[in-house]
Amino acid sequence: MKLKNLVLAALAMVVLGQILTGCKSGNKEAQENKDGKPAVAQAKAPLRIAYSDWPGWVAWEIGIQKGFFKEAGVDVQFQWFEYAPSMDAFVANKVDAVAMSNGDTLVNGAKGKKGVMILINDYSSGNDMIVARPGIKSIKDLKGKKVALEIGLLEHLMLNHALKKNGMKPEDVKLINTPTHQTAQTLASGDVDAIAAWQPNSGQALKALDSAKAIYTSADAPGLIYDALVVDPQSLADRKEDWQKVVKVWYKIIDYMKDPAHQKEILDIMSARVNVPPAEYATYMRGTHFLTLAEEQVVFKKDNSLKSLYGSCKNADEFNVANKVYDNAQNPDDYIDASFITNLK
Repeated sequence: MKLKNLVLAALAMVVLGQILTGCKSGNKEAQENKDGKPAVAQAKAPLRIAYSDWPGWVAWEIGIQKGFFKEAGVDVQFQWFEYAPSMDAFVANKVDAVAMSNGDTLVNGAKGKKGVMILINDYSSGNDMIVARPGIKSIKDLKGKKVALEIGLLEHLMLNHALKKNGMKPEDVKLINTPTHQTAQTLASGDVDAIAAWQPNSGQALKALDSAKAIYTSADAPGLIYDALVVDPQSLADRKEDWQKVVKVWYKIIDYMKDPAHQKEILDIMSARVNVPPAEYATYMRGTHFLTLAEEQVVFKKDNSLKSLYGSCKNADEFNVANKVYDNAQNPDDYIDASFITNLK
């Protein structure tokens, strides 16, 4: 009996030794490639960013084509959309981040999909316009007149801001709810007295009607409309270092754009992305104020003015609640993470 137990014990030791050897061999195989070299750790999934047709966002194309992201050691997959579908993709968790205005970031969050602004690409400085028919020379001339725009969106916010600055109330004009891409033809039809739209629609409105005039633009209200990189909070928590690299790449793009020697190349890259002649696209660039790092750091400081992202968001939030875009006021602090900018040198 004792002999039998000894034999069984010996067999057990042999089997255990084979198992351990197999485990070691398996581990070694997992750690080595076929060439016997250490295997590279499994690559992270690319960060998925939705972007659309606005100069401040089209500029990402420079980093894509120049290989700046690869140089920075971050894998990023940019996905091109129309603006509204890009926000839909973010809401549906099909992307990790989206290029979006600060006001629309609040709207998305109030309706259930929070996003965090970690970078401001630019503010509109003329591309958003209120264009009026001949004979209307100022905002005050709009009293009692019809204005076509998309109710509840950014141009509506700009119109209200313009009315307030001119001592008028929203009730002083009659709004005609009109899709932005139809505003130019609506003005040309004579059915309205003015329209509010952003480029290229605002520029098309100026061309569609002889002697039409931009009586107010976003250049009259710097900081009213900021354009941002908005990231899903979970992705931000999981991949903070990678998102910091993305922000750093953006300022490499800005530095590249500031070099006069690169101006033709920049226009060629950006205009090709949206199929617009470079000379025409240059006008869109002039209506976009790209922020330097120093300007960005000021924008991310808390202030109630439009010079601050916090103040601009507060202004947009008040507009959204007043116009029933959503019911409950939003706290800008919940949508802004300044650390990605303050960490840059």
